[in-house]
Amino acid sequence: MDQLTNRLWWALALRGMFSVLFGLLAFIVPGITLAALITLFGAFAFVDGVFLLVAGVRAARYRQPRWWVLVLQGIVGVAAGVVAWLLPGLTALSLLYLMAFWAILTGAFEIVLAVSLRKELENEWMLGLSGFISILLGILFLAMPEAGLLAWVWMIGTYALLSGVLMLVLAFRLRRLVSRRLQPQTVE
Repeated sequence: MDQLTNRLWWALALRGMFSVLFGLLAFIVPGITLAALITLFGAFAFVDGVFLLVAGVRAARYRQPRWWVLVLQGIVGVAAGVVAWLLPGLTALSLLYLMAFWAILTGAFEIVLAVSLRKELENEWMLGLSGFISILLGILFLAMPEAGLLAWVWMIGTYALLSGVLMLVLAFRLRRLVSRRLQPQTVE
């Protein structure tokens, strides 16, 4: 597990930084058009999915039992990104449903992964909390489709910021855990 964690903490950190950047852009440029929102969401979901696919493939190489969760989550992200790019004429309601289901599925996969890591990693609750926030965002999208686009942009930004910060914290905790395990042990 140490070798895998040592190789993947940076991918989680990049995923978190991309999420934070996306969230900040949603607040800095709140008047974006629907086409720009579709493009930004597509890029976010696609890149997030690619990082998860890479992590899943690497986990499979190390025969980790949960590799398939990462691969499934990655496939969902890549598919959501591709659909957003190929069908830019989607209505706001269609985009809303696409984002809602993506958020719910991504959140569910993150919770499954957090539960399965609870014996191997301290503070795995951060990944679970990120998953819960994702599911909550998806449910809010489905429950309030009549809300304005600006409100949705801000909700997406808030989700991306919170999720990104949690991923960054978890990535650096993983890095610190591996660093401690790799340090020579003193014999008393």
